[in-house]
Amino acid sequence: MVSTHYKTAKVNGQEVFYREAGPIDAPVLLLLHGFPSSSHMFRHLVPALADRYHVIAPDHIGYGESAMPTVDEFDYTFDNLASVTAGLLDQLGIDRFSIYVHDYGAPIGWRLALNPAYEITSVISQSGNAYMDGFAQPFWDSLFAYATHPGPDTEPGARAKLGPETTRWQYQNGVADKSLVNPEAWDHDQALLDRPGNDDVQLALFRDYPTNIDGYPTVQEYFRTSQVPLLAVWGEGDEIFGPDGAKAFSRDLPEAEIHLLPAGHFALESHLDAMSGYIHGFLGRVVA
Repeated sequence: MVSTHYKTAKVNGQEVFYREAGPIDAPVLLLLHGFPSSSHMFRHLVPALADRYHVIAPDHIGYGESAMPTVDEFDYTFDNLASVTAGLLDQLGIDRFSIYVHDYGAPIGWRLALNPAYEITSVISQSGNAYMDGFAQPFWDSLFAYATHPGPDTEPGARAKLGPETTRWQYQNGVADKSLVNPEAWDHDQALLDRPGNDDVQLALFRDYPTNIDGYPTVQEYFRTSQVPLLAVWGEGDEIFGPDGAKAFSRDLPEAEIHLLPAGHFALESHLDAMSGYIHGFLGRVVA
């Protein structure tokens, strides 16, 4: 199996942790994780893809092994998370790559795709929305209420998303066979959520989330004009970003390849082999 290297870089004054594997001269695949995880969610996928691709999986600021400055020291917005990711790419000399986006990784990836400094060769989306289709209820009700009217009446509903019951549920929802999901995955995420001050980080990003939706029309126009090759491989039972979010890509990308698996939001935990197979086939056709 290809070895994974665990590295750090200082970007905009912040320590950024990232996993790197695969031939340095191979096509680059950037893996962008979602909430409440880190590059840990790609721990098995990185070596599975690194036989043919140069794989890079960073932890966003405030997540995983990357720096977690306080909200007074760093402005936690999706623009700034994307800026840090861009800074890492610039340090590594990478300007042409495919992106794999999950959850929060999607709005970060879309910002990179819209940045003229980079050439996106293809997109892989796993529960990474670019449309309002698929925002599953009731999960989003409390978050949208808080983002729209942050305050003492709405904050408890948002804070509930940071508790261990919800973290476990995020991993298990929609999975036909829950025994396939390793509890160490949600325990890992919860330990990081429970760090002092991390709740303020998450609340700040909840409040900023509507900026991602505001950008959807621009992202959709990018799809229409670029016709970038796109693979959506999605948990059909995902109760956070439902399968309609995957199907929506075909509205602007008629050639989009869409696969729904009997999985949930963290489909890599239960269907790694199927997902890596689809990804290898897709990238082999459009990139390699």
